[in-house]
Amino acid sequence: MNNIDNNLLSAIETNWYGFVVSIIVFAILFFMARKRIGFGTRVLTGLGIGLIAGIFFQYFTLETKAISTFGSIYVSLIRMLVVPLVFILVLNSISSLTNLEYLRKIGIKTFAWFLGTTGVASIIGLSVALLFNPGKGIQQTVPEDFTAREIPTFSQVILDLVPSNPVNEAATGKVVPLLIFAIFLAVAIIKVGSKKPEAVKPVRDLIESLTTVLHQVVKFVIRLTPYGVFALIAGITARYGWDTLQELGSVILTSYAALILHFVLIFGGLVLFVAKVSPIRFFRKIYPMLTVAFTTRSSYATLPVNLEVITKRLHVSPRIASFVAPLGASVNFNGCGGVWPAIVAVFTAQVYGIQLTGTDYITLVLVSIISSIGVAGVPGPAVISTTVVLTALGLPLEGIAIVAGVEALIDMGRTAVNATGTTVTALLVANSEGEFDREAFNRGDKEDDELLLNPI
Repeated sequence: MNNIDNNLLSAIETNWYGFVVSIIVFAILFFMARKRIGFGTRVLTGLGIGLIAGIFFQYFTLETKAISTFGSIYVSLIRMLVVPLVFILVLNSISSLTNLEYLRKIGIKTFAWFLGTTGVASIIGLSVALLFNPGKGIQQTVPEDFTAREIPTFSQVILDLVPSNPVNEAATGKVVPLLIFAIFLAVAIIKVGSKKPEAVKPVRDLIESLTTVLHQVVKFVIRLTPYGVFALIAGITARYGWDTLQELGSVILTSYAALILHFVLIFGGLVLFVAKVSPIRFFRKIYPMLTVAFTTRSSYATLPVNLEVITKRLHVSPRIASFVAPLGASVNFNGCGGVWPAIVAVFTAQVYGIQLTGTDYITLVLVSIISSIGVAGVPGPAVISTTVVLTALGLPLEGIAIVAGVEALIDMGRTAVNATGTTVTALLVANSEGEFDREAFNRGDKEDDELLLNPI
């Protein structure tokens, strides 16, 4: 008991200012919510205050553990939803279909957009890296404790994707095998339902009820987003000093230049010319999801918010959203598998004085597309994708260690691009299938969006 008291007193003594700042900011955000100020405005307010607080804490070298703890609680709550959300929504989405031909059609379109945009992202990353020369003149030493990640064999990748024990997969957070198991179950429901509708009716009713209840749980957690965004961005901002940014500033600049180009030109272009809607309106509607992706650095953690944004703000049909969004969180890596490996490859070649050829560039793009499929469900997909690309080009894997000091900062942008790619794909697939409500999209954002996310 004395140890607990001592730990509590120590935590209060060393983190009291973090607790005080957090309570004040939470009170401000709660007051804004009570005044019915829009959800997006509150998220941006939390983001802005978090940046200011993080700079202040970093400048005065103050402890940020108290604030970071609040951020970790938010991320844990949102990750709590991932496994049941993926399983139930995919099951509900596919089992509601009347035929398997429709599933095959939207599946092909989804993967085509995922892989196509990843390939373009790799080309953009390569082009920007060659233009900026991020590794030119940099003298970096490889950390002594650096150990290169082992690349899974092809057979191991396939085995990891096949579900062997769905309960164990769910317990360990392996989303892709669980997703595949859900697809098997959904297809079986469709098959049995085509012959004996009465036999699967109780199952369908149960799935629909679980979906409704799960959506309510999602709403509860999403309402905490402004508070979580503040805590996460404050902790991240306070963690990185000017020295780190100065040493590898060229890598950060190159990465964000490529990510922004891909975001604006490719995503904006697809929304404008393929979906034929305003990119400005589109980006304005998805920014709650962007802030969550940017701060949590996790496509899975962003999944609940992304589903709400796709269905409630973009007005894409739930069955398209429930299929594309979980799949995108697992296999769509425009930022991690496209832009980042290309930049690290060029950076590593320049640091070690290795000349890349035109053939190497073609290999880089092709390997980036292939590896984005192979790393599905593997922890740390950016590291694995980059390892695969560097190995294919014969470049030293130590290049990954050199940029590790700023990777977390870049990962924020990478995740935002990954999540946006999933959102754009959902819009494009829904548009091609006539399951996009264009009139509702073009209406004001406040009619049915903010009511969902404001507190009761």
